[in-house]
Amino acid sequence: MKKDPNLFLKGKNGAILEAALKVIKRKGFHKARMADIAREAGISYGLVYHYFGKKEDLFEAILHRWWDGFFQVMAEVRGAETAVPEKLRQIIFYFLDTYQTHPDLVNIFITEISRSTSSLTTVRLENFKTFISLTEEFISQGQEKGILRTDFKARYLTYIFLGALEAFVSAMVLADQPIKGDDQKERIAKSILEVFLNGARTRGRKKILAS
Repeated sequence: MKKDPNLFLKGKNGAILEAALKVIKRKGFHKARMADIAREAGISYGLVYHYFGKKEDLFEAILHRWWDGFFQVMAEVRGAETAVPEKLRQIIFYFLDTYQTHPDLVNIFITEISRSTSSLTTVRLENFKTFISLTEEFISQGQEKGILRTDFKARYLTYIFLGALEAFVSAMVLADQPIKGDDQKERIAKSILEVFLNGARTRGRKKILAS
């Protein structure tokens, strides 16, 4: 389920957001200045403030693009009659597709939100909780269908799955390692899924294939 890579609006608004991604990735949120973002976007300082009243509003707009895209994928997956491994695969592919098309966005999500508490507001924490709950819903379905083992709580398996995904993507982000193509994404997704599914499968059950 490859999403539209254009997560940002066209025109000045989009240019400001794209510039903010580059500046925040380079300097970090707390050291980035609106003047730096205006310079990167090639527009006036005042115009940045016209679209976004303060730096926090601009940062929030960036995060909205991430979460809106993710929750759209989750809604589509929840409404589809697909197997649990495929649902988990779509979560992985949202991270990988976004990293391929907007690596700076994933970089900021990992470095400023996922692995940092200084920028974690109440609203952002609620988004994380929703993210975890939706994933846990799929894990619970796997347990109910006898695909995943039930001697571990669904919440624990959820943490294991998301931890593996976050660690894998974080390693790529911190090493500034790009996604080289769809074949690489398939290999990554298959690796994460096969290790998770066959480590979490019901004891005595036949090996689960990720693809």
